[in-house]
Amino acid sequence: MEAKLESPSARLKDSYISLVDEFRQRGESLIPFILKYSTDDFLAFLDRLEKCSRGSEIPNGFVAHKTFWLIDANDQVMGVSNLRFSLTDSLKKDGGHIGFSVRPSARRQGFATIILKETLGKARERGIKRALVTAHKGNTGSIRAILKNGGVFDSEELLPGHTDLMQRFWIPLY
Repeated sequence: MEAKLESPSARLKDSYISLVDEFRQRGESLIPFILKYSTDDFLAFLDRLEKCSRGSEIPNGFVAHKTFWLIDANDQVMGVSNLRFSLTDSLKKDGGHIGFSVRPSARRQGFATIILKETLGKARERGIKRALVTAHKGNTGSIRAILKNGGVFDSEELLPGHTDLMQRFWIPLY
């Protein structure tokens, strides 16, 4: 399967919006959180993502972060990842360094493993020595992708507002 990680761009606007629409139509959580950002003014949305990568105009309690899109051979956005450059106490419990998701209609095709692998490469480039990645215990697709990328189980706990245990994995990036 051919897929590559790219920075968000106006060229892929319709495909990105259709990805977000798939999540909404299925009543699924918008993860990573940037899927909640308004795209009504798409150029402003892209500018916001760029500012976030520079640590500018990020909400209180957030950290600088970079968003990536996984693009298939047909130039369609198959997944979204978000690399956080540092960890807060909150991210150490839920979120970690990398949040990722795959378009619902494209699941079980290996895209989760690819997007996580490629985003881990970006983390390595930023000097992160080991990446924390979290997933709900029932999210077998994400956990499989984490384990395939070298994830080592660290801990789990039931967090306030959650109905499933949050599991934490560390992935060494030597």
